[in-house]
Amino acid sequence: MVQMMQNVHLAPETDEDDLYSGYNDYNPTYDTEELENDTAFQQAVRTNHGRRPPITAKIPSTAVTRPVATGYGSKTSLTSSMGRPVTGAIQDGVTRPMTAVRAAGFTKAALRGSAFDPLGQSRGPAPPLEVKNEDSPEEKIRQLEKKVNELVEESCIANTCGDLKLALEKAKDAGRKERVLVRQREQVTTPENINLDLTYSVLFNLASQYSANEMYAEALNTYQVIVKNKMFINAGRLKVNMGNIYLKQRNYSKAIKFYRMALDQIPSVHKEMRIKIMQNIGVTFIKTGQYSDAINSFEHIMSMAPNLKAGFNLILSYFAVGDREKMKKAFQKLIAVPLEIDEDDKYISPSDDPHTNLVIEAIKNDHLRQMERERCVEVVKASQYVELANDLEINKAITYLRQKDFNQAIETLKMFEKKDSRVKSAAATNLSFLYYLENDFAQASSYADLAVNSDRYNPSALTNKGNTVFANGDYEKAAEFYKEALRNDSSCTEALYNIGLTYKKLNRLDEALDCFLKLHAILRNSAQVLYQIANVYELMEDPNQAIEWLMQLISVVPTDSRALSKLGELYDSEGDKSQAFQYYYESYRYFPSNIEVIEWLGAYYIDTQFCEKAIQYFERAALIQPTQVKWQLMVASCFRRSGNYQKALDTYKDIHRKFPENVECLRFLVRLCTDIGLKEVQEYATKLKRLEKIKEIKEQRIKSGREGPGGSRGKREGSAGSDSGQNCSANSKGEQLSAKLRALPGTNEPYESSSHKEIDASYVDPLGPQVERPKTAAKKRLEEDDFADEELGDDLLPE
Repeated sequence: MVQMMQNVHLAPETDEDDLYSGYNDYNPTYDTEELENDTAFQQAVRTNHGRRPPITAKIPSTAVTRPVATGYGSKTSLTSSMGRPVTGAIQDGVTRPMTAVRAAGFTKAALRGSAFDPLGQSRGPAPPLEVKNEDSPEEKIRQLEKKVNELVEESCIANTCGDLKLALEKAKDAGRKERVLVRQREQVTTPENINLDLTYSVLFNLASQYSANEMYAEALNTYQVIVKNKMFINAGRLKVNMGNIYLKQRNYSKAIKFYRMALDQIPSVHKEMRIKIMQNIGVTFIKTGQYSDAINSFEHIMSMAPNLKAGFNLILSYFAVGDREKMKKAFQKLIAVPLEIDEDDKYISPSDDPHTNLVIEAIKNDHLRQMERERCVEVVKASQYVELANDLEINKAITYLRQKDFNQAIETLKMFEKKDSRVKSAAATNLSFLYYLENDFAQASSYADLAVNSDRYNPSALTNKGNTVFANGDYEKAAEFYKEALRNDSSCTEALYNIGLTYKKLNRLDEALDCFLKLHAILRNSAQVLYQIANVYELMEDPNQAIEWLMQLISVVPTDSRALSKLGELYDSEGDKSQAFQYYYESYRYFPSNIEVIEWLGAYYIDTQFCEKAIQYFERAALIQPTQVKWQLMVASCFRRSGNYQKALDTYKDIHRKFPENVECLRFLVRLCTDIGLKEVQEYATKLKRLEKIKEIKEQRIKSGREGPGGSRGKREGSAGSDSGQNCSANSKGEQLSAKLRALPGTNEPYESSSHKEIDASYVDPLGPQVERPKTAAKKRLEEDDFADEELGDDLLPE
């Protein structure tokens, strides 16, 4: 008790107010660097055993200084804050054993300044991987197995691509290498380690390729190898393939035998496969004439999993045995089978098989199909969905329109003339549209009136009526109908577009522009609307705005040759030849048959002294218009300008053969032959004089036959002395181009320097002065005359 009390220290009263006393005291026991000199600690480490001292009393305070034992002082017992002796302390002459020699992850060297590295990263990178020994037997086997798999895949791919011979060669090669692989495996490992899946796939692929190449004996032998090997699980299913081969060989008894053997080995859970095998058995019975057995098979299929093929074959079997009643029942079962395809898709051929396509075309509109449609409509008419029946009839008419069967569409729509007002208005609207497409404006107007009278608030009917009035030239009245259509339906874009065209016809350009800008806000990417806006700005003589809107147009339709040529025309009028050439060339690239574009490009190259490049354009123009002599004369002129006189002479001779009465061609032939010194000059000169005399006589007759001083008119023949270009409009685009061709510089051409007036006429159209050409169909569609395709397209929908 006295000894225990010696270890108890009471805190002095003077320290009660000092809460932090004792915290700065240093206990030399924790000085690890002096443990080597501590004999008690070293003895405890060496013995590693000892007797635990008795438990001392717990001291509630640790704020007092305790005597400690070190290697330099007296060895008194040390206690912890819980009254437990300190590790390594001596009590009653017995040293307390150490509980741990070294902490995990820390060493003495680490405490003396080395870096903290618990993961051992300072030891450097890991050593390189061991090099694979490619000469080892295991590696050789692995590479050979990979090669076999690749050959099997290549064989399957060749079969898919239709190269059956290559597929068979690859399959045979895979079989040879697989046998080598098996022998090598038997030498290295036990037979249990042979890859049975690889062997099965190689043999199965080889048998399939034999069968595809119609080598049925070899295919059967290979299948027998697989089937007889008990190590192959579920190999008995391949007897179906063997049965198929016997069926192709017309060995029906063996085919049925193998089908039944396969059926016995397939568990009942594989219902779909069993049904297909039974269907094969039934088809084989039909081929052998055993109709009663075939009936049993197909009846079982129709009771378990009815399908179209089994039902159809069952009807044929009943027909063969002459059982009409059962044929009717089988037919009822057949039509009860769900098709699982959309109504419109069932007449679309799933493949490119010509026989299948012929069958589908035959049944598209056969008697059964017609009866089906009629009964469907009749059933709907007799029900409470009468309006649906009317919509079905209108959809029927629209279908005829899509098939371009206009007569059937008209007959279908005429059935609604005695219906109620709403249906009558919808049918009459579509009839008006059809007659408008056929340019029968009288009938179109009649049905438009009927549609408007049946339903005055039908915007499509009012738009069609406005179109018929527009076609008759009454633009003010047409505008009124379009306005009424917009009042009834402000979203009727056809009426808004057409009223813009009407204002253009009336020269009310500001109102037309307002209409097209409103339409552009609704239809942001409409090419027609963008073109109309650009065209209105052009009519308002604002080319910069026209060019800006045309740039937006070609961003929507970058391959529109008309829009590109229009841009070139605008840039040309502004004097920007380089930009004009760029857009004319792009237009020519997308549509190389536009005479205006070809003529401009040819004139541009001549104007820039690149006559050789102009030749290809005039040659193309001559191909497009072979009866127009001016294009061939321009080709010859380009050869002369480029200094190729022999080629020019040959070209003029060819022109003379095609057009022997062309005066301009003879003049150039005479001059060329004279300068070159050819003997044919006299022949051509004689012909020229004869033609000039004949022409002079004709002109005198024409003059003598005229009456009155005001009867003189421009000559229509393109001749040496004609001044046909003077009577054309100065703003005509065609005249400007022809005048440009006539006024081309000729400083390096001795053949033209003496007589420009005589040569000018050679480039004039023989039919007379050129006037502004009418718009083509493509441009009409973009401008104002072709209403049918765009303005009335939505009117086909039932109202």
